[in-house]
Amino acid sequence: MTATELGPAFFLAAVVILIVCRLTGMVLRVFGQPPVVGEMVAGVVLGPSVLGALSPWMEDTVFPPELRPVLYVVGQIGLVVFMFQAGNEFRTDRIREVARPAAVISGAGILAPFALGAGLAWAVHGTIDIFPEDISPTVTVLFVGVTLSVTAFPMMARIITERGLTGSRFGSISLASGALDDALAWVLLAGVLSLAGGGAGPFVLALGGAVGLAVVLTFLARARERVAALADRLSADHLLLAMAGLLFLAAWYTDRIGLYAVFGAFALGVCLPRSASLDHTVERITPFSRIVLLPLFFTYSGLNTDFGLLSDGPLLFFAVGCVVAAVIGKLGACWVAARLVGEDPAVAIRVGTLMNARGLMQLIAINIGLAAGIVSAPMFTVLVLVALVTTVMTTPLLTLWDRLDAGRTLSLSSTPPAAAASPSAAGKGH
Repeated sequence: MTATELGPAFFLAAVVILIVCRLTGMVLRVFGQPPVVGEMVAGVVLGPSVLGALSPWMEDTVFPPELRPVLYVVGQIGLVVFMFQAGNEFRTDRIREVARPAAVISGAGILAPFALGAGLAWAVHGTIDIFPEDISPTVTVLFVGVTLSVTAFPMMARIITERGLTGSRFGSISLASGALDDALAWVLLAGVLSLAGGGAGPFVLALGGAVGLAVVLTFLARARERVAALADRLSADHLLLAMAGLLFLAAWYTDRIGLYAVFGAFALGVCLPRSASLDHTVERITPFSRIVLLPLFFTYSGLNTDFGLLSDGPLLFFAVGCVVAAVIGKLGACWVAARLVGEDPAVAIRVGTLMNARGLMQLIAINIGLAAGIVSAPMFTVLVLVALVTTVMTTPLLTLWDRLDAGRTLSLSSTPPAAAASPSAAGKGH
């Protein structure tokens, strides 16, 4: 396929992707699912799991092999802008307010799923063919542990905002814990990617490059007022151009040092000063990317996901095991940690539920692993399943906890005062 043929092929594919993503999102919205879930599901629908199974000819026609690198590149633009926005929403003041419980919960939400995921992957080594031949099994095992440790911080923030829970106790703790969790998970992922490079060279490059990036971003953070003042003096178009240039430069730099583009985009977003002009520019740059470009990333992920592979019994059992390990390791561990630091049961269960969602963040991580050759196609499919299940279950579980609490409140309000004050009634209340 020539370059002139790729243009029309891309436009057709983009139209199909946008329509399917929007329709899927509308259908799942009825069940209370956020738009990102619809886009995740749509990506799988357009891949070999659904469209390819129903009509291989149609899949090859709409998404020919020559087009897939184009989808990857354009999807990366959407992904980089999304991660930049996620970093911009990452605010340290959310962490200071509830630092102690957030630190404990985040630590549990990293260690428990990491240990369970890595242990499960190591246990099946040599039994199930899910390890790439030219990569050390240790690297893949560690990668599985890291991906199960990820939390969908941007999606969590949107769920909390949409439900008007930003000022609630569990909303504040969840935001702080999720932010810490993602930051730690990305650091661990960077370490695993460095190990995958083989030898000390890639690790030294990544470490030295990260130090250099940290120095530049620290300078940017300390010069917030001057940067904000300079931004306010620029015209809207010049500021948009400067921001896009810095964003792509940061993405290019971290990709060249082996940490991948998303790290630079996220880090730049974290350090970006807050001002009216800068905030307005972020609002200008993100909608088109989120609505038009980011779905291409989901579709590229879906084209690499084949749930037909799960027809193999051992692989299916492994996939179920990963889902169970992910839920126990994240929801269960964060719930226990929240209770141990003295949080109310209602707060603890909601924190665990929100932390359990992997969403887009896990898809990003496993696509990085696929590009680096750390995971095989079967392992990729298993981890996509984990991301989908843990994300889809979040909103229904939150609704369930709300209904149960409302039922208890109604039951207590209808209980006669004498019965409510009796020892037996108090015991039942606990």
